Amino acid sequence: MPLPPAPNAKQCKPKEAGRARVLLVDDDPGSVLALTEVLRPIADVVTATSGREALHALRKEHVAVILLDVFMPKMDGYETARLIRQHQRTAHVPIIFLSAVHKDTDHLIRAYSMGAVDYVFKPVDPVVLRSKVAVFVDLFLLRQQIAARGRAEQKLREANLRGETERLEVERELQNTRLRQAAMLDVLPMALYEATLDERGRLVRRIVGGDVSKIAGTDAAALASGELRWEERIATEDSADLDSRCKGYTDTTRVAHYRWARSDGGTIHILDQCVQTSDDGHWVGTLFDVTAQHELEQQLMQARKAEALGQLTGGVAHDFNNLLAAVLGGLRLLEARVELGEREKQIVGHMRHAAESGADLVRRLMAFARKQELSPTSVDPQALCNAVAALVEHTLGPNYSVRWSVLTNDLLLFVDKAQLELSLVNLLINARDAMPGGGPIDVLVEEASRPARISASGPEELVRIRVRDQGEGIPPRLLERVTEPFFTTKGAGEGTGLGLSMVAGFVEQSGGTLRIDSEPGKGTEITLLLPATRTPERIAAKPDEAEHAIRIRSVLLVDDDEGVREILGEQLRELGLDVTVTENAERALRWLERNQRRPEFILTDFSMPGMDGVEFLAAVRERWPTIKGAIMTGNPQDRLASGAANVPIVHKPIDLPDLKRLLADA
Repeated sequence: MPLPPAPNAKQCKPKEAGRARVLLVDDDPGSVLALTEVLRPIADVVTATSGREALHALRKEHVAVILLDVFMPKMDGYETARLIRQHQRTAHVPIIFLSAVHKDTDHLIRAYSMGAVDYVFKPVDPVVLRSKVAVFVDLFLLRQQIAARGRAEQKLREANLRGETERLEVERELQNTRLRQAAMLDVLPMALYEATLDERGRLVRRIVGGDVSKIAGTDAAALASGELRWEERIATEDSADLDSRCKGYTDTTRVAHYRWARSDGGTIHILDQCVQTSDDGHWVGTLFDVTAQHELEQQLMQARKAEALGQLTGGVAHDFNNLLAAVLGGLRLLEARVELGEREKQIVGHMRHAAESGADLVRRLMAFARKQELSPTSVDPQALCNAVAALVEHTLGPNYSVRWSVLTNDLLLFVDKAQLELSLVNLLINARDAMPGGGPIDVLVEEASRPARISASGPEELVRIRVRDQGEGIPPRLLERVTEPFFTTKGAGEGTGLGLSMVAGFVEQSGGTLRIDSEPGKGTEITLLLPATRTPERIAAKPDEAEHAIRIRSVLLVDDDEGVREILGEQLRELGLDVTVTENAERALRWLERNQRRPEFILTDFSMPGMDGVEFLAAVRERWPTIKGAIMTGNPQDRLASGAANVPIVHKPIDLPDLKRLLADA
């Protein structure tokens, strides 16, 4: 039952510091006055004339004891006590019942069953009542002192290392502090050390506490015995940087973040914090394994980069693809209408290649930013390898060989086939570039079990694809950055830095994971863990050319880009169509209202000022349901996909075969 709003609980005077409060509940003003005078020497008295006022007062006050009259109108003392006991905050406050009427045994038993600690009969003996209340006031003040002491100890636990060492002077606090540290070290990957400075000004650490095995693994025993020095395993690059920063260091505190190599081959990230405790160069500090936090920071940074790049790509993709659509469409028109010489054909070919490379660059950026549209289907691993082998046969060169090992059961990949082929081609080219002198590249496709890090809601079955080279390898300091966009380990002009970032984006968007293992001088292995299925997908037979005959005769083209309107309009006219163009949806609607002879088909851009393409086609369908339409876009987004149900979507720059197929399907 919620405590009621209300009322009129009174406190007889402002609370004095260090004094407890007593709640007196009685509807008799005379009793209230008399009892207040009796109790005032030992506590501040808060008064209430009804059970409702008492409950309201307890919402605001912490009291040592409650003096509760049994007989009161509306809500008697027993009901009030029951409600007090129902709330966690007041359940343990002592209650002393006061009664001038109910003095029989039944009432005494009922009072004690309601949680009373005493039952006092009126008229009350002042000395007896004051003595009874004083006991609970003293207990309350003692609890307050204990709570204050607990808060003080908590503050001590949160103090920094310097404050902790200063408290070592107090023997009792020293023992408590060590007990607390031991409890924390049992559950945290942390160690304590003492250190001195060597002749070069570097710290020489000696582990003195903590569970070192959680940090160092099998090296813990060697560190404890002194056989292994902590400084010997700090990563070479980090150690040099640490030494350079420590030269001439005059502060009494130091904080460092570096990598530490374990003998089992693992590398952990260490947060090293220490403080100087004496002028003779004695230091104490902590070593904390922050590998998990570092990985989370890297994932967060990658996610933020992906989000930022996604926003940037989404913002420019539409305009960029409009430019490419105009360029590629114009080139096709020139080739169809103008007789070109061999030199001119070569120049036009270079222009087309540059424009198509630009479109591919946008697709790679969209892949990294997880903004591309994927069409997952069942993919036979052997057919995939055959297709990729044919694609890279002449690209890799004679000094390279690809050794394929493909699973032979009925397990199929369930991904976008074109994007997976492109990803494998990128990985094979990267492997080639890592081995300038040539060599074998191994590609292994095998069934995989679900790793613990993949949630239960992920794919039921998985296929692992491993691409392994015997090249130069990737230094550890660069391994975390190789999937960043535009970051490349190749020389100037030898790579865009988008290959691995595109692969990482595709794998993640497909619901899989990517792992990169590399060691300088021993090569690199990249593992793709992808969804799989055992159900082959039926592929419909390709319709013959007759089924692609264009049967419509008129098209309304709507696009806010003048170049796209000009070029695409000409392409549509060359297909024998009657074409009308407008620059936005509002003008297109006005044209449709004025003309009785309306087009059979509308081809509209999605992103336009004012009304977008989805809204425009919805308005057309509402008024002229027989007119069909399609949407063009250079930047497909979730809102477009969800808001354009049953509307064909074609991506800029538009290929002529795709355009013909779109019009034929209409």
